[in-house]
Amino acid sequence: MGEKDFDSQRDPEVMRVFMKALLNDLRALEHMLSCKMFETGIRRIGAEQELVLTDSQWRPAPISLEVLNQLGDDTYTTELARFNLEFNLPPLVFEGKCFSQLEGDFQALLDKMRGVLDDLGARVLLTGILPTIRKSDLDIGNLTPKTRYYALNHALRSLRGGAFEFRFTGTDELIIRHDSVLLEACNTSCQFHFQVSPDEFVRFYNIAQAAAGPVLAAAVNSPLLFGKRLWRETRIALFQQAIDTRQPGHQLQERTSRVSFGNHWIRDSVLEIFREDVARFRVVLGMKLDEDPFEVIRTGGIPTLRALQLHNSTVYRWMRPCYGVLNGKPHLRIENRILPAGPTVVDEVANAAFYYGLISGLIERYGDITEALEFDVAKSNFLSAARLGLDAHFEWVDERRVPAAELITRELLPLAQMGLEKSGIDGGDIDRYLSVIEARVSRGRNGARWLEDSLNRLRKKSSRSEALIALTAAMWSRQQEGRPVHEWECAKLQEAGGWQKSYKYVEQYMTTDVFCVHEDEVIDLVANLMDWERIRHVPVEDSEHRLVGLISYRQLLRFLAHDLPHDRGNPVPARQIMQRNPITVTPETKTTEAIRLMRTQRVACLPVVKEEQIVGILTDADFLQIAAELLELHLEDR
Repeated sequence: MGEKDFDSQRDPEVMRVFMKALLNDLRALEHMLSCKMFETGIRRIGAEQELVLTDSQWRPAPISLEVLNQLGDDTYTTELARFNLEFNLPPLVFEGKCFSQLEGDFQALLDKMRGVLDDLGARVLLTGILPTIRKSDLDIGNLTPKTRYYALNHALRSLRGGAFEFRFTGTDELIIRHDSVLLEACNTSCQFHFQVSPDEFVRFYNIAQAAAGPVLAAAVNSPLLFGKRLWRETRIALFQQAIDTRQPGHQLQERTSRVSFGNHWIRDSVLEIFREDVARFRVVLGMKLDEDPFEVIRTGGIPTLRALQLHNSTVYRWMRPCYGVLNGKPHLRIENRILPAGPTVVDEVANAAFYYGLISGLIERYGDITEALEFDVAKSNFLSAARLGLDAHFEWVDERRVPAAELITRELLPLAQMGLEKSGIDGGDIDRYLSVIEARVSRGRNGARWLEDSLNRLRKKSSRSEALIALTAAMWSRQQEGRPVHEWECAKLQEAGGWQKSYKYVEQYMTTDVFCVHEDEVIDLVANLMDWERIRHVPVEDSEHRLVGLISYRQLLRFLAHDLPHDRGNPVPARQIMQRNPITVTPETKTTEAIRLMRTQRVACLPVVKEEQIVGILTDADFLQIAAELLELHLEDR
């Protein structure tokens, strides 16, 4: 679709014309299904690989357009953020050595990209969420400069009615606000497609929903966001909230997020899903179209159904139906969007083999899964897998409640093997890729567990920033080796590559657990905070959580020594003694600039502020700690 075709201003007339085209496409699809125009008798698999680009400091590198220009290959394409790319693999017939071929295709496309990135001093990573990504990387300036992405951001913000708000709870908690859709760009996935005939679409789609929980539990690879330990597959929660346009409403009003698992089994055909999505979700992207699908059919052609495809691309079901045309024939696909990128190509292909084998085996065993499993159970299993990974417990057929690892190893892997064998997959491929899943699950060592275990070890002897850099560097190094994640040793601190990468910006080492007081609080609380928490500076906020002042230990002593004797018995508010308009820095401030400010302004503390709100604090004690670490390191080296 041409970039100039998208309506970025949501012109009502354009949207009405587009809706008429969308409804016409739905009628054309119904006609094509009734006339049996679709390709049948063959099953194909395909994949889309999303990638993260990093610089030599292991930070996101916003160079996607430069990379694409040098690649000169339509196989690669843009993503929402300028530090992400995607490539699409050619479809393969689901038979023989298709998984070996899939792995080879993955590797060839990655190798081609690495050649270009080497020249640019950058790297490519396979990861669900880049450990070193920071909120500052999600500035609107990193949105890929294409009309489609600007239009999508504008439309979703308009529907949302303001900034996006996020709340995540896991081992840690993260509550943030963001002013654009770019937080979604933290996510990178490996999406798998499965082409099936229209008459078997319903059974396979429902089976794919049922298999989602166990498949995800084995594959989770995204437990961290901004250094916080959240869900084992935080992508799931992040993506749903990042694209959620719903506003608070009456508790009795049921509304569905644009990102969803669905609410029920489907019963008749793929039309159920497309119709429901048109009914539930407003058009967010419109464009002028010149195709009349019925005229194309009348003249013997196959319509592209561009309006339907565009609207479908803005409704993000975790199992999404897709219409396409290949070799002049229309077909239907199920797009699996639940799986993260990485940790290695071998791991991704193993995930694919388990997924395709399991849905094929479940079809053989149960036929219609809706007779053996409740939809709400399948949905609950999916969410449990996202939260807990292999530590989840699943409810399965016959109302059994089984630990995820036990269900996968004892029942589902043999079922997947049977499904692959029945589908004519090469025995060597079956053994190679399912053995990866078996070892991963039996050892409890998927990508999420490796990241968590490594972080826990690193945090005992490093700053959070240094640990995250070491994690990212170690992940990249092990991906080059190609061994599956269950064979990886934990990340080591020296893999961070030196202290220069860990202390370049204030955000990397500032204290984020900040004790603040309201400007109306009594100063006795300030004194107690300093005593209890052994701190020398307390930021002061107003009712909107904006920084309005700072109280230092010296200011408090001065007040106690000179002013308090004249005002005994009267509670004194913090605003009376605080320093107003204190010198501040932003998270993106370079360390050298922060040191210069503290020297020239003769201050021992710099509040770190973003959008008027305090997000951290930097004191001379932080620099003393850094200096001690560096002296110890260099003296030991000598």
